[in-house]
Amino acid sequence: MKKTLVLVGFAVLLASSVQAAPITFAGSAVNAAGITTIRDDFRTAIGGGTVAGANGSFGGLRREINWDGVPTANSAPNLLPGNFFNVNSPRGAVLSAPGGTGVEVSANAADGPIDFGNIDPSYAALFAPFSTQKLFTSIGSNITDVTFFAPGTNTPAVTSAFGAIFSDVDLAGTSLQFFDIFNNSLGVFAVPFLAGNETFSFLGVKFDSAVVNRVRITSGNAALGAGVTETGGRDLVVMDDFLYAEPAAVPEPASLILFGTGAIALGAYLRRRGRP
Repeated sequence: MKKTLVLVGFAVLLASSVQAAPITFAGSAVNAAGITTIRDDFRTAIGGGTVAGANGSFGGLRREINWDGVPTANSAPNLLPGNFFNVNSPRGAVLSAPGGTGVEVSANAADGPIDFGNIDPSYAALFAPFSTQKLFTSIGSNITDVTFFAPGTNTPAVTSAFGAIFSDVDLAGTSLQFFDIFNNSLGVFAVPFLAGNETFSFLGVKFDSAVVNRVRITSGNAALGAGVTETGGRDLVVMDDFLYAEPAAVPEPASLILFGTGAIALGAYLRRRGRP
């Protein structure tokens, strides 16, 4: 039994180091139609078809979040619970805003100002949704972390691909950074930018195996806020659809301590196990 655990632990350690170069899918456009093709190419690369099942599952191969089904009580001006998409609608994604106060989904027109106009009225002319009406952002921070779990559980998970649609990326600096289960960076990838309001950008990154436990999204260079507008080189960015490969549970690394860096790796893993 111990030999089996050793092999499993060794395989987990090697997973993030033995990788082919990831494949990126990227584009920007003045309207939603302009990035639909690159979004669809990313969908095809992951698999799962085009018809969503329960909890945003596409054939058990891909999950998507488009925010539009988030109820009024969990939308602007209220914060979205960070574990909403692992508890209320279990899709294996837990959201947080490092340095901020939480995450928020914009309101439908029937419920209040759209496109985060509840934060500042100018935003309704700055941002545009890719699908239906709702958008997503961190509050008090321009950083969002997406951490993966086996859907509906507290078991850490890894995915092989993640992509997102962004609204109004005017300047360089918006990016996706990927981390493995031991918090090692797997790379930073730049989101395409295009000057002008209500534009769209897409970036998806696909690895050759499931190694990604967390994605850090840097959206523009400033957080949204009352009176915060795009002046003086400030770039405000929000998000719409998230797309990612089905999260796969990570095996218990009980024997990683047998390897040179195993104690550090195990400690990092166990700390991450404490996340909801």
